[in-house]
Amino acid sequence: MSKRLETKYKIDRRLGVNLWGRPKSPINARGYAPGQHGQNRKKPTEYGIQLQAKQKLKGYYGSIGEKQFRKLFQEAERRRGDTGENLIELLERRLDSVVYRLCFVPTVFASRQFVNHGHVKVNGKRVNIASYQVKDGDMIEVRERSRQIPIVLEATQSSERSVPDYLEVDYKSMKGKFVRAPKLMDVPYPVQMEPNLVIEFYSR
Repeated sequence: MSKRLETKYKIDRRLGVNLWGRPKSPINARGYAPGQHGQNRKKPTEYGIQLQAKQKLKGYYGSIGEKQFRKLFQEAERRRGDTGENLIELLERRLDSVVYRLCFVPTVFASRQFVNHGHVKVNGKRVNIASYQVKDGDMIEVRERSRQIPIVLEATQSSERSVPDYLEVDYKSMKGKFVRAPKLMDVPYPVQMEPNLVIEFYSR
């Protein structure tokens, strides 16, 4: 098992949820945290609840570091409107998030790597920055030479996930469109996300 895969499974068990809704998650068999004290969890404090909400949302998007996540929060706070909704929108506009939502790859971790390795174009130009912010109307496509990669074939043929309404996709041309900014209720999270608690965590 790869180190990345082990880390992904530990996130599930540490947070006590099947974060990505995958059938192979170890939380399905062992619903407690890893380590010798994993089965003796204490009731979390208010701070602990807020921290878990932040770790859950940050962890869902794969390899986003704390510094980068905090910057996204600060940008969400700076914008007009609801900070929680703004944060979700910024996370969903990331190119690696869009590629994952379009089901071009099976996991958020694979999506980041897929983008970084230059397999994706935005409006006809190759973009290899996972955090690139996609705009309304942008066209995202898998480069022609990358369309037969096994993980792409696996993901596009899988029925495990569906493409949300704020995106459009055509698997014949391997192109997708970012139609509009999503709200929290539009995003198909397998578990409940609580951006309001994330705001409280950073506002302490």
